[in-house]
Amino acid sequence: LVSLTRLEADQRTMIEVVRDSGRSLLRIIDDHSESPLLAGRPAAIRRRHGATKSSRPHGGFTSLLETATIPDSVPATVPDKRNTTTGVDTMQFLSRTATGRRVRRVMLTASTLALALVLASACATSVHSKTTDLQGVPLHVVAAENFWGSIASQLGGSKVEVTSIITNPDTDPHDYDPSAADARSISSAAVVIENGIGYDPWVSKLLAATGEGPAQHVINVGTVVGVADGGNPHRWYNPGDVDTVIAAITTAYQAADPTDAAYFTAQEHTFETVGLASYHAIISQIKATYAGTPVGASESIFAMMAPALGLNLLTPATFLRAISEGTDPTSADKTTIDNQIKTHAIKVYVYNSQNATPDVQEQVDAAKAAGIPVTTITETLSPATASFQSWQVSELRSLQTALAQASKS
Repeated sequence: LVSLTRLEADQRTMIEVVRDSGRSLLRIIDDHSESPLLAGRPAAIRRRHGATKSSRPHGGFTSLLETATIPDSVPATVPDKRNTTTGVDTMQFLSRTATGRRVRRVMLTASTLALALVLASACATSVHSKTTDLQGVPLHVVAAENFWGSIASQLGGSKVEVTSIITNPDTDPHDYDPSAADARSISSAAVVIENGIGYDPWVSKLLAATGEGPAQHVINVGTVVGVADGGNPHRWYNPGDVDTVIAAITTAYQAADPTDAAYFTAQEHTFETVGLASYHAIISQIKATYAGTPVGASESIFAMMAPALGLNLLTPATFLRAISEGTDPTSADKTTIDNQIKTHAIKVYVYNSQNATPDVQEQVDAAKAAGIPVTTITETLSPATASFQSWQVSELRSLQTALAQASKS
């Protein structure tokens, strides 16, 4: 045993990192569970290949979480498999229960820490170029999410090479577990684009752990648009904020590659006037035709687009936020929405098909049964190969069709 470190995650849970013979072991320990720290170092070594017994009913946390062995160069992840002792699927436990979500957040923090340690070691022996070199090598740009990545790619043209980390529509950016490759890509990027506002906290943790080099330009969307943690993070559904972020990305490109500043200015102008022409046009069309129409929505992702379109969003803001944040909505809010559907107080219902909780699905079914048009939006590009504007225009056209249908009934 080389070293034994305990990291306090919160008042009830701790993470143990055990270094032994060139390996790192991560273990989540509940406060009521038997801890190898308390049982002595030999016990920590003996138990490194299995879960620690717990005195709590049903085995506690540690009977559900497999101990993961981490080679020096690879971070640990918890296997996505059913525990043979309890019959409980680990990932379902982590995703579908409040306790599981708390432990998952702790695990993600530990994983990010492990990545930072690996990356720090790698950075000590390698140097990455973060600007365009004399041969015109494109800027390496990393966007945490593909909707910002699509915009960044179009703004940079041939002068940038953009990597979007989250591209799978089934991935939740809040709980994303970055890989070692993600960490290396971020550390070597000339420009990094993170959404911020609590949406992708793993990015700032990696940046803080590895340190931003003097030539690295980090765009935090929340900071750019003036929204702090706790605010609505879905800024790509706010047309005004999209324009603000476009300007910020262009400025970052010009700072990273001053030689091509004029090129980036031209790219920005073309994207705003040509690339986003259909996007701005349909927003104006919907606002001119359907301003004031009362609508309902499943979560806060639509809370900024609705007023931009001139629509009157009647769904309680507390319900929208609860669904977005994965907490239980109040009975009062659900009753209010049920009544809005039954009385046709709303004319169209808009929901995020990537986050259709049981409560949301009940509302969708009720709206359809009542003859209220239902239309969908998604959190990330759909399909993943779409451009930002083609994705948004497709959603807005579907909404326009639903509004037209509602106006005839």
